[in-house]
Amino acid sequence: MGRHGSGTIFFTYCNLHCTFCQNYTISQLGEGSPVGRETLAGMMLSLQDRGCHNINLVSPTHVVPYILDALDLAAAKGLNLPLVYNTGGYDAIETLKLLDGVVDIYMPDMKYSDEKTAEQLSGIKDYPKVNKAAVKEMHRQVGDLQLDEEGVAQRGLLVRHLVLPNGLAGTEEAVSFLAQEVSANTYLNIMAQYHPCYKAFDIPKLARPLLGQEFSDAIDLAHQQGLYRLDKEQFPRPLRFVLR
Repeated sequence: MGRHGSGTIFFTYCNLHCTFCQNYTISQLGEGSPVGRETLAGMMLSLQDRGCHNINLVSPTHVVPYILDALDLAAAKGLNLPLVYNTGGYDAIETLKLLDGVVDIYMPDMKYSDEKTAEQLSGIKDYPKVNKAAVKEMHRQVGDLQLDEEGVAQRGLLVRHLVLPNGLAGTEEAVSFLAQEVSANTYLNIMAQYHPCYKAFDIPKLARPLLGQEFSDAIDLAHQQGLYRLDKEQFPRPLRFVLR
């Protein structure tokens, strides 16, 4: 994120319905306030004025036309920061083509490699097929991630993969796809932050935190495929209590 952070704007609701969403009050319950194009444009310009390195649009897939409308207004008033499209990765090619030349940094999730798992946990069909096509189109548009001399992203693709308990995320297939069909130079953020949230306790395979070994195995799988640009989170240490 650099010294001045990412200028993040969350959009209410989501085109995914993940049972374990950690931001479910926004993505599922609709927490937020309605804004018009002028207000949204003003938010972007305000973030630029505060020194943010980019404008980070979170869960934008279902509101792309409105974002483009606001961007047109903001650009006319001097917005010139890189734009980050921060998505769950369930994006139609037709939508992404509208963003060609507009988005600088694509930051999609690769959540699942198995269609049935995706339908069970996120309530959507054909996620692996749609996701893979979307990631390839994103890479076609912006290429591998480029960083400036301070390590701040300027343009390119940054893929996130949240490791789930019991292999539910399909890590092996995801990293194989990235290495063989996208680019061995793909910048991949392997995330260890999973913990049961929202409705996850209703699903036995999700009803526990991630194990350290599961996270380590995911890192090893990425290395085995030749992926070397790994932004891996530190696996959280368990809390320790001292009895007195």
